[in-house]
Amino acid sequence: MVMCMTSAPPVRSPATWIDPTLTLNLAETSLLTDLYQLTMTACYVGEQLDQRQASFELFARRLPAGFGYLIAMGLAQALDYLEQFHFSPTQIAALQATGIFQQAPDAFWSLLADHRFTGDVWAVPEGTAVFANEPLLRIEAPLWQAQIVETYLLNTLNYQTLVATRAARLRDAAGPTATLMEFGTRRAFSPQAALWAARAALAAGLDATSNVLAALKLDRQPVGTMAHSLVMALAATEGSEAEAFTAFHRYFPGAPLLIDTYDAIAAADDLATQLQQGTLHLAGVRIDSGDLLSLSQQIRQRLPQVPIFASGDLDEYRIAELKAAGACIDGYGLGTQLVTGAPVNGVYKLVEIDDKPVMKESPNKVTYPGRKQIFRQLEAGNVTSDRLGLATEPPLPTETPLLQLVMQHGDRLHPAAALTDIAARTARSVASLPPAVRQFQEPAPFPVQPSAELKELVEKTRKGKGGEGR
Repeated sequence: MVMCMTSAPPVRSPATWIDPTLTLNLAETSLLTDLYQLTMTACYVGEQLDQRQASFELFARRLPAGFGYLIAMGLAQALDYLEQFHFSPTQIAALQATGIFQQAPDAFWSLLADHRFTGDVWAVPEGTAVFANEPLLRIEAPLWQAQIVETYLLNTLNYQTLVATRAARLRDAAGPTATLMEFGTRRAFSPQAALWAARAALAAGLDATSNVLAALKLDRQPVGTMAHSLVMALAATEGSEAEAFTAFHRYFPGAPLLIDTYDAIAAADDLATQLQQGTLHLAGVRIDSGDLLSLSQQIRQRLPQVPIFASGDLDEYRIAELKAAGACIDGYGLGTQLVTGAPVNGVYKLVEIDDKPVMKESPNKVTYPGRKQIFRQLEAGNVTSDRLGLATEPPLPTETPLLQLVMQHGDRLHPAAALTDIAARTARSVASLPPAVRQFQEPAPFPVQPSAELKELVEKTRKGKGGEGR
């Protein structure tokens, strides 16, 4: 057997690839992978396994702490990647220049040069609630293709699913009428993540994003107010906070104002006077610090017709507390807690090769063998049970299969869904879950039952009768 060792002296990249800015474009994403995906592919070629038909499934073994469900998201970008997947001559030259692949078979290079993704993709629709061990996506393709796309698929689905789930929980906490704005760009894990976070948040039910690039790319209107720095700068140079507000409204009439730079209540009093005098139009005020409960109540007394927005590291727990205590808040700006947090540790595992089911049996990392389907039972629009079965099983009359064929032979079967449609699906998915699963404090685990056929396959595979046992 070929040993996939990668010990080689450092070799500089071709000059055309040196780019300290690390700017990413879609044409380069085939190289946005872990090295071992490429070394394994070279091994597959050398062992003449590369064209064996394989199935990999992407799922989370367990949910992040405090989560009762996940909202699947990121499929659109995953399919974009698979459609664009290829290795250009300059990419191949750059790999060759590393010196790592000196012992790789020549057929490895011709494979990269001549092929694109030609497999099938099954996935749950974006905005669908899923649980531990339920596949968000399955790739059915020649082994080398199904293997090499792992890193990028995990990157986009794991992160967008995290943000979408947080967004859905925030919407659940704030209620259907609150205005929720995504403010997370400065806290997202990278510029690319900021764009994905904005998309996932909108697709999971938030109303708008402050990220200008994301908003324009998604055909949305960007939103925002102002920062304390503007108030301080204009107050220092033009005489007062009131003059700062006047100056800002000179260019953006009626725009929401951030009123807690100095004294939020004093600012509200001054604005109330101007409103009574008819000299001011005001779309809203934002408070970003202090006792949001007390401040919002006092501001509402002074500005009864003006929407009040709050921000400042808010999460679903804090929003639920504020609502329960009677806060007078009409909308929230959501940043750090939306776009960061405990990751969705989705994994991507081989489940079948050449029609032989396989499974991992490592302690605490056991996987189910075979290509699977999620069979969901709904009663009066409410989820009552999920059955994890084999893809070859028929659904019961009361069940709906969740995984759908979305790409066949490398061709996308449907255009990407509109964000409004995904958001509506997210809202329906969350509303359909049992209240105990939706609660924020110690949510009840939702039982996903393996089918009798799947349990039988597990035993056969372990005994070596259904395929490779390890």
